[in-house]
Order: sequence, then C-alpha cells, then structure tokens
Amino acid sequence: MTNQRLIMLIFFLQPIAFGAWLPRIPDVQQRLGLGPAELAIALLGMPVGILLTLPFAGRFVAWIGGRATILYGFVVFLALVWLPTWAPNIEVLFVALAIVGAALTTLELGLNVEADAIEKHSGQLIMSTCHGFWSLGIMTGSLVGVGFAALHVAPEWAVPLTAAGMLPISVYFARKLPLLKTGEAAAAEAAPSRRKLPGWALLGVCFFVFGITMTEGAVADWSAVFLRDIFGLSSASAGFGYSIFAFMVAAGRFAGDRLKASYGPVAVARACGIASISGLILVVVSPAAWAALLGFSAMGFGVSVGFPFAVTAAADQKDRPAAASVAILSFIALLGFLLGPPLIGLIAEYSGMRFGLGVLVPFLAVSLLLTGRLKPAARLDVQDDAQQAASRA
Repeated sequence: MTNQRLIMLIFFLQPIAFGAWLPRIPDVQQRLGLGPAELAIALLGMPVGILLTLPFAGRFVAWIGGRATILYGFVVFLALVWLPTWAPNIEVLFVALAIVGAALTTLELGLNVEADAIEKHSGQLIMSTCHGFWSLGIMTGSLVGVGFAALHVAPEWAVPLTAAGMLPISVYFARKLPLLKTGEAAAAEAAPSRRKLPGWALLGVCFFVFGITMTEGAVADWSAVFLRDIFGLSSASAGFGYSIFAFMVAAGRFAGDRLKASYGPVAVARACGIASISGLILVVVSPAAWAALLGFSAMGFGVSVGFPFAVTAAADQKDRPAAASVAILSFIALLGFLLGPPLIGLIAEYSGMRFGLGVLVPFLAVSLLLTGRLKPAARLDVQDDAQQAASRA
C-alpha cells in the first residue's frame, strides 16, 4: 500500500467511533432531561477542551512527530470517546466532552500535518481526498450509531463497543505510516513561531474556514434533534440526516482534488459556498422531512472542500513553518466546529430550531466572501517573479 493510500485509510478510520456518538446525542439529552439551552451548555465542553489543548498541540506534534501523534493519539482518543455516553448529569457531560475534545484535536492535528508531509513528499494532491475519506468515516460511524439505535442498544454500550472494535485496526495501520523526517527536522519545521502573530493572509484563510466548520459542527450535533423535534422522526430515522450530509461531504471531497486541478480552488470554493447557503435556507424553511434531507445534502456538498482547501492554503504560507500554520488553522476550524452547536442550542431554546440553524447563514456568507484567500501562494510568487523580470527588462 502506498503512503498516499495509507493516510487516506487512516483518515477514514479516525472518526468512526466519534460518528457513532452523533446520532445518540438526542438519546443522551432525553436520558438526562436536558432542554436545548442545557444541552448547548454541555456541548461547550468540547470547545473548552480544544482551547486548553491546541496552544500546546503544535509543540507536542513537533516533539514526537506526526506518525507518533497518530499512533498514540488513536489509543488515547478511542479510550476516551465513550465517556459522554455514561455521563450521569450535565456537569459530568461537560467535563467528558472537554476530555474528548482535547484528545480529538491532538489526533486531528497529527493527521493533517502527516497528510501535508506525504502530499509534499509525493508531489500528488491528496488533501481533499483524505478529508473525503474522513467524511466517509464519520458517515460510516453515524450509520453504525443508527444501527445500534434501531437495535435498541443503549448509547453507553454502543459507542464503547464501536471504539473497542476500532482500536486494534487503527493502531495496526498507524504503525505502518512512514517516518518521512528525523525527529529534529520535524521539530524544526513543526514548531510554532513565537516571534510574530499570524499575517493577514493566514487570518483570512482561518476566517474563511470558521463558517465552514461551524456548519459541519452544527449539522453533526443538531441535525438529528432538528428532524426529531420538527418532523417527529424516531432516533434511528433522524440519524439519517447527518448520514446524508456526511455522504455528500465525502462525495465533494473525493471530487475536490480533480476539480481544484481543473478550475482552481477559488472557483470551486465559491460554487460550493453558494450550494451550502442554498441548502441551509431549504432546511430552515423545509415543509417536510424530505425537503430538509435534500437541504442537508446540498449543505454537505457545499462545505465539503472548504477545510482541505484551507489546510493547503495555510501550509503554503511563507511567514512560518507549515505545521505551525496548520496548527493555527486547526485551532480556528475546530473552534468553529465546536462553538457552533452551543450557539445554535442557546438560540433554539428561545426562538426554535429553525431560527437556531438559520443563524449559520451570515457565517457562511462571510466564508463565501473570503474564498479569494484560497488562491495558491506559489502562483502569486510566480506572478511576482514574472513582474520583476519584466521590469528589469
């Protein structure tokens, strides 16, 4: 198996256990007797875990390397991902989600840094396809969660069983990852810069991706609740909303590298941005469940290429090491992914689920306006060199 295929497989394996948790959120909410606002407060646990972890995660990845981060990260993450399902109250649920968030952010940073290194080493575009496999993995996990729900297996048993099944498989393939750099070389490249703040170019990419990942997090945590509360679907049926969304995210990402090569990242991201906003509006005004599912599918395709395109754009920045830029981007992206759901829950408590999801529209509009930030840095350098040569002539 080539290194490219191997990292794609690992991207697929990583979110399966987490995906099995997502369709069971309504069950945990019902068991604990939480309203939308209370659930929103509990879901803030994951952003807190990320905020406390990401400032140190870049240095940690630099210290042990991307391969070791993935290998040990799998063990830690799969040993912890089931904790929220056993929470006896809102306070423990908050803490459990914070712990899972800390493990998740470190593992995903290692994945993105390793994928970028393999992409550069091979000279083959793979980032969007890697994230396509991630989406396929989380869709698979959500279907596993739906299946356990249909069999009436409680979430406190379904998620641990899924994690236990994934552990030996994930570790086996993580051990096969190549050592592309020595520890000292990786540390020198991955260490975050302490001397200056991110430049406007990197910040633009980060602000672009915030609305994208905010939408991904919102659909992950609230699609099942939305379909249950608005249309009265069962837990098993409501879980299909996220499965359809994740399938379309995967489809868009699998096509992303080819579309990027043909039309460029900016044009593709703009078309997808329009699709995401259109799908969201359809979900908000949907008169029936089928219309909402159609809207979720359009949203999935619309947000599909945003994060992988942003990872490449961030890694191409020249003002700091690639891994440092990816760490900053990951911080903002995961912050959007995990801050969106609590915000929607708090709004939905007083204005309803439709209005709660509708609050995503302005964030997606900002992402659409910032698609120009994805223009390849290498192309800009070539243009600058050509202009300088012309002026000298």
